[in-house]
Formats: sequence, C-alpha cells, structure tokens
Amino acid sequence: MQFLAWFLAFVFVVDTVAAANGLTLSKGPRDTLAIPRWLYLTTGGATIGASALLASFVTDRTFVRNLHSWSRALPTIKQWWRPIMWLGRGLGVGMLILAIYLGFTGPELPTASFTILLAFAGLRAGLPIATYLIGNVWPILNPWRTIATVLPAGFREYPHWLHRWPAVAGLLVLVWVEVIFPVSTVPTVLAMGIVLYSTITIAGAVLFGPPSWFDNADPLSVLFRLYGVVAPIQRHNGALRITLPGSELQNSDVVSDTSDVAFIIALIWELTYSGFITTSAGATTIETLVGIVSFGIVAIETRAIVVYTILFFCGYTVFLGAYWYAGRVSRRSTGTYVTAQTIAFQFAPPLLAIAAGYHLAHYAGLFVSLSPALTMALTAPLSPPANPLVLSVPSWFEGLSIAAVLIGHLLAIWVAHAAAYDVFSSRLVAIRSQYPFVVVMVGYTVISLWILSLPGATPPYLP
Repeated sequence: MQFLAWFLAFVFVVDTVAAANGLTLSKGPRDTLAIPRWLYLTTGGATIGASALLASFVTDRTFVRNLHSWSRALPTIKQWWRPIMWLGRGLGVGMLILAIYLGFTGPELPTASFTILLAFAGLRAGLPIATYLIGNVWPILNPWRTIATVLPAGFREYPHWLHRWPAVAGLLVLVWVEVIFPVSTVPTVLAMGIVLYSTITIAGAVLFGPPSWFDNADPLSVLFRLYGVVAPIQRHNGALRITLPGSELQNSDVVSDTSDVAFIIALIWELTYSGFITTSAGATTIETLVGIVSFGIVAIETRAIVVYTILFFCGYTVFLGAYWYAGRVSRRSTGTYVTAQTIAFQFAPPLLAIAAGYHLAHYAGLFVSLSPALTMALTAPLSPPANPLVLSVPSWFEGLSIAAVLIGHLLAIWVAHAAAYDVFSSRLVAIRSQYPFVVVMVGYTVISLWILSLPGATPPYLP
C-alpha cells in the first residue's frame, strides 16, 4: 500500500525522485521562474488593488455580516475527545523524546535524520500548512504543555504588562537561529537547540503556569493559535464547526495588544527574509555588505553573522513601522475619532491570511519533496533508510507559489473590508480607511512575488 502511494505521487506530482546526500532544507536553492518579471509583478500588484476596488462596491452590511457568520456544525466527537486528547499528548511527548535522542545518536545525513525531518518537514512546514488549511491541533500535540501540566506550577503570576512580547522575541530568535546556525543540516546542533528550548519552555510554564505561559510567552503556541484563526474548522464551546476560511479573522479578540500586531508582522517578515537570503540577489547583497563592513581582524564569518542580523532586525523594523504608519495615515485621511491604534488592531488579523499564503508558497514544495523521507522516519525512527527518497517537485509548483501569495492577499483584502465596516458607521469612511493598508499589502505582494521570481542561491558564509 505504501509503495502504491509513492508510485502515484511519482506519476502525478513528481518530475524526478533522487537519493539525497545532503540538503539544506529551508536554505535550499530554487529554480528561476519562467515568467517575465515585470509582467507578473505588475499583474500581482494590480490584482490586489483591483480586488480592493471591487470589494469597496460591496456595501451591504447585512450581507457581509451573514457571510462571515456562516457556519455548520460538524459531527460531535465528545465521546472520543478524551481518548484523542491523550493519544495526541502521548504522541507529542514521544516525538520530542525521540527527536532529542536520535538527534545525538542518529544518522548525520539531514534527509535521514528523524530530528531534522520532524522539525523542518513536520513542525516548520507540514503542521502549519495543516493548521491554516484545516484547523489547529497544536494544543493537543504540544509536548511541553503536556509535561508542564503534570508538574507543580504557577509559583508566580505572569506579568500582564508583557502581553505577547516574549513570544515576539522568541519567534525572532528562533528564526535568527535557523538562519545563523546549522540546525537544518546538523542533527546534533538541532538536538541541543531542542534541549535548550525545552528547558526554557518547561521552566517558564512551571513558574507562571501552563495557561499563562503558552497563551502569551511561547512562540510556537502563539504561532499555531494565530494560524489556526485562518482555518475553516473552529472549536466553539467544545463543538467543532466549519466556517468560511478567514471568517474568524474579523473577530476582535484575535488582536488585543500591540504585541499581537508585532507578532503577526514578524510572521510575514521572517518568511520574506528567509526567501530573500536564498536568492541570488540576497546572496549578492550579503557578500557586498560583508565586503563593506570591515572590523580589522574579525573573521569574515563573524562579519557575515553581523550583516545577517542587522538585515533581519532592520527589515523587521521597516515592515512593522510601515504598518503602524498606515494606521496613522488611515486615521488622518478619514478624520475619525477612532484612534490609530484601534484601527491598526482591527486591520492586523487579515494579515494572517497573507502570512499563511507566504508560508504555503515557501514551504509546500519542501514538504512535498521531503514527505517520503518524513514518512519513513516516522514509521521506522530507530532504523532509518541508508538512502532516503527525496522528491523533486515539478515546475508548476512555481505557479502554485504565486497563486498562494495572491490568494492570501485577496482573502486579506476582503477580511479587511469587512473589518472596516465593524469599526466605522459611515460607509464612505469605512472604504477610505482601507486605502493605506491596501498600499502596504500591495507593497508586501510585490516584494514577495519579486523574491519568488529570483533565481535561487545558497546563503553565503553560513555553515
């Protein structure tokens, strides 16, 4: 049966199947898109602008409200919920233990390493895709939360003034570590990182209590919670309901603090940054800046780390600043009594649709190519194959990446349109309030499509 599944994948999805002897995973080079750059950049930006214009003609508040409130109850699983919960918890803890153990004792080949495949093909690529396309199961699978629930916890009250800022810092640090250190190619380095992350996470959950820590400070929990808002399957009052994708993004509870906005922008920026440094333009930029930045006797690798770090945090600051500036422009252009912060909070959740589109564009190919190796690692973690299969995705996946980016932006445009009608009583003001954010979204679109158009390259100077 397994052979038949891979055979069908080979025939319908894959161009070639190759035995891999090394892979940099998220840093892998890409092929150049066979589409004129000016054409699809202009088309992509115009598509977002035109969709915003068309959405402005939908002024029936009742229609918009009914569309976003539509839902259907799914078959109840109440009698199965506890067994499913305990099965998921056990599976999550078991995967964590195996990942640490096999990271130190398993094979060094990345595509044969259970630890690397689980972390990058599973947790980095596959599970987020399943989260925003189907629903969020991370609260059940989260091994650190399972461990923390059986330990004495809650010795200190979580400082509410911190809100989600620890999660923002944690996400940025995780992405920085992924870029700078060879966690995607050396299993022992990744295993040490998992041990460190586990120590910090469990200690924080024990100190402040699992609910407070995982709702506010744990970057992975916040990431999956926010991606889960995009999904069509939602859990309300213990019951599962199917909704239109993105309907929950209009919920005012999604973003309640500046740190939530910062986290959402971080999701968009980290995918943009990771995509850029794996292109020829990104590699050239890094090499040029490393040549300019000279610290005398400092090794070139150290200078490169400084350049990568400065680009990462400066770019994030620009993305975040552009969004907040759009909120201020929106308030000035409408002359409303609503504060710029309130406007920014209301228009931030739609950006999660953009983040989901970016993630799908960057990681769908990785997940498909590593799916055979991941399946083999999960089914036989203690006896990995000496020559694991890695699929080479077909050229039409490039078109899928473009479609994912555009669909994410189109969904964001529509949800932002609906959110504007929740904030403003005047239809004209509601429409005008969206213009600055549409400009920002068009900018995000053009940047992302431009990155997808560039030939791939391996980031220079990194191990």
